[in-house]
Amino acid sequence: MSLCSYPDGTIKEERGVQDRLLEALYGCLPGRLLIRPFLCPAVSRCAGRFLDTGVSKILIGPFVKANKIDLSGCEKEKFDSYNDFFTRKLRVGERNFSENPNDFSSPCDGRLLVFPVHSKGRFAIKNTVYTLDELLRDKKLSSRYAGGYAFLYRLSVEDYHRYCFVDNGNCSKNRRINGIFHTVNPAANDHCPIYKENTREYCVQKSENFGTILMMEVGALLVGRIVNDERVPGKSRVRRGQEKGYFAFGGSTILILTEKGKVQPNKRILNNSLLGIETRVFQGETVGKKQE
Repeated sequence: MSLCSYPDGTIKEERGVQDRLLEALYGCLPGRLLIRPFLCPAVSRCAGRFLDTGVSKILIGPFVKANKIDLSGCEKEKFDSYNDFFTRKLRVGERNFSENPNDFSSPCDGRLLVFPVHSKGRFAIKNTVYTLDELLRDKKLSSRYAGGYAFLYRLSVEDYHRYCFVDNGNCSKNRRINGIFHTVNPAANDHCPIYKENTREYCVQKSENFGTILMMEVGALLVGRIVNDERVPGKSRVRRGQEKGYFAFGGSTILILTEKGKVQPNKRILNNSLLGIETRVFQGETVGKKQE
């Protein structure tokens, strides 16, 4: 079961047919064995190749209708393939970042949980404990974020799947860690350490206002591609609201780590997270403040 808090203050249980199916599969050993073959990268690549074809356009209409997706804010409303639709780009002005340097913004649309990172680099996502060493595979880098916060943005299939940098600053090259492709649905995290097993990429940014930020993209079931902008080489200058990349089809996750004493999360979001309730946020929305 997943609870989500919406901008109007309502809290809704999000548990559709897909959620119930994944709960059933991940909730028992036979189910986890059954789904295992679908987690390998080759399956995601095959699915991605089909979704790049013109034939896949037949899936767009039913998906838009079922998820009540408004295409009026997109640069175009007719698409060459399902992935062309899925990676659609919004028109300028549809998502805006605050110009206040003290505002810490969301890089994407999604459902947000915020967790304190303990002194030994441990943090818990629902009932699963992770360490930064496991996640980053870099002990020196991991130690930098002890005592800070982890901002976890879960993107569902109906969300806008492009993401941006949250501040001005210098950005490193992306580091890729190959893995498998669990779904990022909460049903999977209850039984598997998905974020340390899934394929992921991350970069480190020396930001103007929030210290050294780590931004990680995590692939998921049937997401064979994390597409980061190749025009952003190592140590390049980036700006707040500049697009960093996008995910191809499927649910996926972005994780942002902040150093101790640099960012104070929004109180409502932090309180929701402590109760295990996700908060619905949109790209550019302020989710925290610079900590003085």
